[in-house]
Amino acid sequence: MIPDSDTNTIYFSDLLRTKPRYSEACTKITGMLDSFGIPYNFLPRTKDIWARDYMPIQISENKFMEYRYDPDYLQGDWKSSRDLKTYPDLVCDAINIKTIKSEILLDGGNMVKSSNCIILTDKIVRENRYLCNKTELIKRLKDTFEVEKVVLIPWDGEVFGHADGMLRFIDDSNILVNQEYKTEKKLIGELEYNGLHIEWLEFTVKKKDKMNWAYINFLQTKDLILVPKLNIEEDVQAFEQISRHYPSYAVKGRIAQVEMTKIVKEGGALNCATWTRKR
Repeated sequence: MIPDSDTNTIYFSDLLRTKPRYSEACTKITGMLDSFGIPYNFLPRTKDIWARDYMPIQISENKFMEYRYDPDYLQGDWKSSRDLKTYPDLVCDAINIKTIKSEILLDGGNMVKSSNCIILTDKIVRENRYLCNKTELIKRLKDTFEVEKVVLIPWDGEVFGHADGMLRFIDDSNILVNQEYKTEKKLIGELEYNGLHIEWLEFTVKKKDKMNWAYINFLQTKDLILVPKLNIEEDVQAFEQISRHYPSYAVKGRIAQVEMTKIVKEGGALNCATWTRKR
C-alpha cells in the first residue's frame, strides 16, 4: 500500500479551476504548491471536486485498485443527485491509468491508510451487506488492498461516513485523532486493540468552531503537508500541533496553510479535494 507520505504528484478535479465559485481557492492552492515546487494535474470528466472519493487506491507504483463508487448520498430523489456521480473508468482512461476492479462498494474518503493498515468507518459494512458479511468483508479488504490490518471504527452518523475527517496516520504506529472523538470509547478501543497509539488534535478556545474538523483533512505528500486555514481562532493551534506531530516536515519548513473556508462549507477540505499518487 502506498501511504500518503510516499506520494509525489497531486491531482484536482478540473472543476476546481473551471467553476467560478472555486477559482479563488484554486488560485491560492496551486499558488502555494508552485511555491514549493510540487507538481499537480487536473482530472477531466469529473462531476464534482471531491477527487479522493472516486479515484482508485494505489497499491504499488503501477497497481491501482478501482472500487465500486456508488455512494448512497448520491442516490437521493433530489434534483440532479445522479448528475454529481463521477465514473472513475472515464477519468482513469483519460489520464492513461489502468486499474484492477473490485466488487467492494467504497468511497475513497472513507479510507485512511498507512503502509500496512487501513482504517474505515463501519458504514462500509452496511454498504456491502448484499455482497458479504462483516468477517468476509474484512478478509476481502485485506486481500484487495494488500494490508495486514483493517480497522473499522464507529460511523458517527455524518452523512458521508468518511474516516478522513476523523483521523490521519502520523506513521505506521501513531495516529492523529480529532478531539471530537475523545469520549468515544469504542473508537479508541478499536485503534488501541490494533496497536495504534493515539495523539489528539485539540483546541483551547473560548468557543470551538464547527468547521475545525477540517484541519485533520489536510493534504499530505512526500514533500509537503498543506493544512486548511479557516480564519478562525483554531488556525494557529492547528498549525502548531500538526507541525509538532509531523516533525520531519516541520524541520524542513514543509508545512503550510492555505485559506479553504468556502470549500469547507461545502463539506470537504484538502484531502477530499485531491487525489495523490506515487510516480
